[in-house]
Amino acid sequence: MNNPLASTTAPLWLLAELTYRCPLQCTYCSNPLEIANTTNELDTESWIRVMSEARKMGAAQLGFSGGEPLLRQDLEELISHARALGYYTNLITSGMGMDAERVSAFRDAGLDHIQISFQASSAELNNSIAGSSKAFAQKQAMAKEVKRQGYPMVLNFVLHRDNIDQLEQMLILAIELKADYVELANAQYYGWAFHNREQLLPSREQLQRAEAITQRYREKLGKAMKIIFVVPDYYETRPKACMNGWGSIFLTITPDGTALPCHSAKALPIEFPNVKEHSIDSIWNNSTGFNYYRGDDWMQEPCRSCPEKKQDFGGCRCQAYMMTGDATNTDPVCDKSSHHQQVLDTIKAAQSSLENTEPMLLRNMKNSQKLIAKG
Repeated sequence: MNNPLASTTAPLWLLAELTYRCPLQCTYCSNPLEIANTTNELDTESWIRVMSEARKMGAAQLGFSGGEPLLRQDLEELISHARALGYYTNLITSGMGMDAERVSAFRDAGLDHIQISFQASSAELNNSIAGSSKAFAQKQAMAKEVKRQGYPMVLNFVLHRDNIDQLEQMLILAIELKADYVELANAQYYGWAFHNREQLLPSREQLQRAEAITQRYREKLGKAMKIIFVVPDYYETRPKACMNGWGSIFLTITPDGTALPCHSAKALPIEFPNVKEHSIDSIWNNSTGFNYYRGDDWMQEPCRSCPEKKQDFGGCRCQAYMMTGDATNTDPVCDKSSHHQQVLDTIKAAQSSLENTEPMLLRNMKNSQKLIAKG
C-alpha cells in the first residue's frame, strides 16, 4: 500500500514495553488480554538495536513501560544506552520492586523522569484494586524517594467507578507527596479495561463532580502543581486524535518485538512486523501494518467527507474494531457515527449495573489463559 506520509514523518516517541509481567492485577490494565501468549521477551542486545535504529530516524523521547519494567534486570543498562544515544527517558512504573538504591542507579544511568502510578488515595482501596496488600505503602515510600533524589514528582491515578469519588483525597495525597505533575486519567477501555468496562465506567454525575473538584484545585494551586484530567472517551461526542494519527509520531515495541503504531493495535486483525526480522526504518516506512490507516483513503463515510477528519483522523481504529468489528468504521464515540448508539447503550448498561456485585476479571496469567482457551 502506498503511503504518502512515510517519507515525511518519523517516529518521534518510542514506547518500549519491556515485559507484560507485573506484580499487580489491575482490572483496568490496557495490556492485551492474551498476555499469556507472550513469553519470548526481547533480550538486551535486541532492545539496544531497536533504540539505536529509532534514534537514527529521529526518535527523541523514550518510555520504558510494561507490565512492570522494574522486573527487567537489564533496565539500568538499557537506560544507560538510551542516555548515550541522546534520548529523553521516562520510566512508567508502579514502584513495586523499586528501592532507594535502584532509584540512585537510575539516576547514575541517566534516567530523566519517573512516573509512579497509584490506584487510590487510601491503602485499603489502593491495595484492593492492585491485588497487593503492600502496594500503597511501597508506592508512598518510592514517591518520596524519587522526590528526595531530585526527580520531578509525577503521579498517575487511573480513575474509574470505584475510586473516582476519592479524587479530592488523591489530590491531597499528591500535595503531601509534593507532586509537580498529577495525571488524573479516566480508564480508557482497551484490553482488560474493555472486558470490565460495565463495572468500571463511572456515572456522568461522578464525572461531573470529579471535573469540578479538579478545576477547584487547579485554581487553588496555580502553577505549584500541574493537574491533567483525562475524560473517558465514552462521554465525548467527538473522538480523540488517536496517537496524532496512525503511524505518524508514535512507535510501540511489545515485549516479544512486535512493532505497533499504538499500544493497543495488537487487537486488530492485521499482521504487524517484528523487530527480530525487520529494521525500524523498514517497519516504519514499508510495512503493511504501519501503512494501513495512514492518510485518509481507507476512510468510510461520514469520515471521508467530514471537515474534521484532519483533526481527529476518524478516531481510534482499535475502538472502532472492538465495538463494530470493522476498523475502517468511524470511531463509535463520534456522534456522527452510525454506531454511536453502542456507546450510549454501554453507558446505560453501566449505570444499570451500579449495584452489580459480579467480580471483575483480574489481570493475571491464569485469567489470560482462560480467555485464550475460550477464544
